[in-house]
Amino acid sequence: MSSSGPVSSVVDAITLDDVLLSFRACAPVFNALGDKYRQDIVMLLAQDERLNVNQIAERMPLSRPAISHHLKVLMQARLIELERVSRENFYSLTLDTALADLRRLVEQAEVSCT
Repeated sequence: MSSSGPVSSVVDAITLDDVLLSFRACAPVFNALGDKYRQDIVMLLAQDERLNVNQIAERMPLSRPAISHHLKVLMQARLIELERVSRENFYSLTLDTALADLRRLVEQAEVSCT
């Protein structure tokens, strides 16, 4: 019995096309985190768990419209989520999907690109 059982065949089944698809799935995350202000917003939300635009604006040298734009990009990348409470919008981190996509990319790249 060889050591290249089912695990090896799964590993062998990963192609460069799979890696490319994973890169493309991660592209919004790379784009979102490529901006220092969006990085700062992520770190603020990591510290405070839930903030509205005014609370973020108090801690950053950006206008409310600029912050809203950055929040939109982060939401499109599935890094944050919006919760509406009465007439107030609160933002919080939701990293599970993005982290799973990034892990998949790293695992596939380790297998197919090394």
